[in-house]
Amino acid sequence: MTFLFDLFAQGAQMALVLALSPLLIGFTRKVKARLLRRRGPPLLQPWYDLLRLLKKEVVLAEDASWLYRAAPYVIFATTWVAAALVPTFATGLMFSWTADLIALAALLGAGRFFLALAGMDVGTSFGGIGSSRETMFGSLAEPATIMIAFIVSLIAGSTQLSEVAAYMASDFELRVSVLFALIGLIIVAIAENGRIPVDNPATHLELTMVHEAMILEYSGRHLAVIELAAAMKLLLYVSLIACVFFPFGLARHDASLEAMGYGVVFYVVKLFVAGFLLALFETSTAKMRVFRVPDFLGAALMLGLLGTLLVFVTRSL
Repeated sequence: MTFLFDLFAQGAQMALVLALSPLLIGFTRKVKARLLRRRGPPLLQPWYDLLRLLKKEVVLAEDASWLYRAAPYVIFATTWVAAALVPTFATGLMFSWTADLIALAALLGAGRFFLALAGMDVGTSFGGIGSSRETMFGSLAEPATIMIAFIVSLIAGSTQLSEVAAYMASDFELRVSVLFALIGLIIVAIAENGRIPVDNPATHLELTMVHEAMILEYSGRHLAVIELAAAMKLLLYVSLIACVFFPFGLARHDASLEAMGYGVVFYVVKLFVAGFLLALFETSTAKMRVFRVPDFLGAALMLGLLGTLLVFVTRSL
């Protein structure tokens, strides 16, 4: 019976991240529209768009190879697995032993690799520009992510997210290194998800596009799968920040069904708060020029390095 309950809890988490990720996008768009004194689209509009795309015919470029057709499903699978491994409403679930910070970075890196290859596969200029920019940004974002993982793993004594969340919840202490890790992870999350000020997913200007340039030739179900994967990636980073730095409300894996229900409520509240703050930040910030993005990501890398050094220095005192 316990095995079945653990399996149900893990399946519920996988279904939850799949269902909530487009709603997070819809909520952010709604808040941004309200802040700009507009009515805005419905909360379920991202789901309506995905269902509309799934019904449309797939149009492929003449030069598209098997890689171009397979890439959306590989990106979706790696992102869904990574998003489902991050503790959302409970820690210590059935697959929590695989929820390792280094493994998450590897899964996201694999998704980025296939997305960049797909962008170059059809040989268009837009795809090549987007892939080169994505690779350049990734070369700075991934080291910053690893350094941030070093900070939290050195403090918590583990790279497993369930153990990190349990440590942060039980031994909360204000540390400068943790603050550096939080700011660095927020910068990486903004860049990795192509949000303002790094990229603007609502525009298709060739001088500024990054993510949209790589998927410009996709259509139908391929585009729907990629858009759903992009929504899950945003939810993954929000879940990661909430799990590591704001772990309150997380239930234990052996908790009752009622406690897990409260965990789901806390998680949804965290998503709403993160979506509101993201919308507020994007409406008050202008998009930066592309060649300034490395400086933006370099700040995250420096914060990660400084935070790691602070952890070692404070331990030696």
